[in-house]
This record gives sequence, structure tokens and C-alpha cells, in this order.
Amino acid sequence: MSAVRRMLSTLVVLAGFSAAAQSQPPGSPQPRPPVDPQVRTLRVEGTGEVKAQPDEAFIDVAVETSAPNAKAAGEENAKRMEKVLAALTTAGIAKRDLQTRNYNVYPEYTPSPPQGGEPKLKGYRVSNLVSVHVTDLAKVGGLLDKALAAGANRVDSVRFGLSRQEAVQGEALRQAVVRARKSAEVLATALNVKLGAVLDASTVTEAPRLYPATFAMDMAESRAAPTTPIQPEEQAVQAKVTLIFAIEVAR
Repeated sequence: MSAVRRMLSTLVVLAGFSAAAQSQPPGSPQPRPPVDPQVRTLRVEGTGEVKAQPDEAFIDVAVETSAPNAKAAGEENAKRMEKVLAALTTAGIAKRDLQTRNYNVYPEYTPSPPQGGEPKLKGYRVSNLVSVHVTDLAKVGGLLDKALAAGANRVDSVRFGLSRQEAVQGEALRQAVVRARKSAEVLATALNVKLGAVLDASTVTEAPRLYPATFAMDMAESRAAPTTPIQPEEQAVQAKVTLIFAIEVAR
């Protein structure tokens, strides 16, 4: 009976192992085995940073209108926004690079009376915000002026970015690995140990920050002023890497 019981126990273990294996979806990443605690290791970190000139911009322009009722405010807003979009497309912006980001209709009330009481409804305000994608940064200032002259009365922001972001991030990561390895070599020499293979590596890459430039100009000022000067700032991309090396006593 003891042999039969041992055989049944073995079958149960094998069945449980098979079920666990089948529960893993095909192609799912397998957990990485931990570093053997018996192996002596050296853990180092490195940081890389790459600065690059932006090659694209995003301009957020809006049209705001007010009227005694929502319908009139919306119709006036639509007329003015059509002129803004027409001015931008005439300036060379493709329709695919014009996207509505926000559209709001909200009531406006008079201030509350000093003696108390409820504020009265005085009308409605409509806001239509459009984002403009620009790939020729030399045109950013002129596009702002054209949008304001055509009827836009609000510029929320101008943000700069990198279309080649992956290449810049890759270079930042390469620099981080080089610096981490150099740190490991210095430590190994100081500790009189021999640097072995890389047992583990992990990384964090920080996306470039979009540097905004906020504007508060009215249409009258924009018509009288020369082209708005825009100076794009450099974009900084950082990457951090952690490497774990096997080590052994140097002979």
C-alpha cells in the first residue's frame, strides 16, 4: 500500500504542476529568477542626459464669446473660429494638425447684491480651444499673430517637443550604461575584486518635459506689434540604469 500511495502522491504533484503551467497564457513574460544570494555582487547606478533642440511645437489658441443666450454665443463663436482656422490653413497648417481640445458653454451671472439675494443670469460664454501642431518652429510667432488677427482672443500656451524622442532616449540610456560600468570598474579596482558578468539590469527613462510659454495678448495689441518672437528651449532627456555585476577576489 505504501508504494501505491507514493505513486498517487507523485501523480497529484505532476497534475498540479501541469495545471499551473497551463494557467500561464502563451507568450506571457516569465518572472526573472533572482540573483543567487551565494554569488558576490556589486550594484552600481548610472545616469545619462541628452539635450536636444525641439523640432515641433503645439500652440493652444481659443475663441471666447459672450451673448445673452447660449445660441447666440455659440453662433458668434463658430463664425470667429472658422476665420481663425481659415487663417491657419492659409498659412500652411494642414487640417490634420488642427485639433479641438476643449469646447465649453457656461452661464455668466452678475455679482451677488450687497444687501443679499441671488445673483442674476446675465448671459452665456462659449469657449472653443484648438491645438495647432507646428513642425516649422520659425513660423510659430507668425502663426500666433495670424490667429489673433483672425479672431482668437486667448492663447493658453505654446509647448515645444521632440518628434525623434526615441533616438534621444536611446542615447541617454547608452550614456547611463557607460557611466554605470565605469563606476563599477573603479569600485572593483578599489575593492581589489574582479568584475564579472552583468547579472541584472534595470532602467528608468524620463520623457522630455514640454516647456510652456504662456501668452496674454489682446487682438488690438497683436495687430500693432511686430511678429511675436519665440525662442524654443532645449529639451533634456534623462535615463537611469542599475547594473548588478558578479565579482570575485582578484588574484
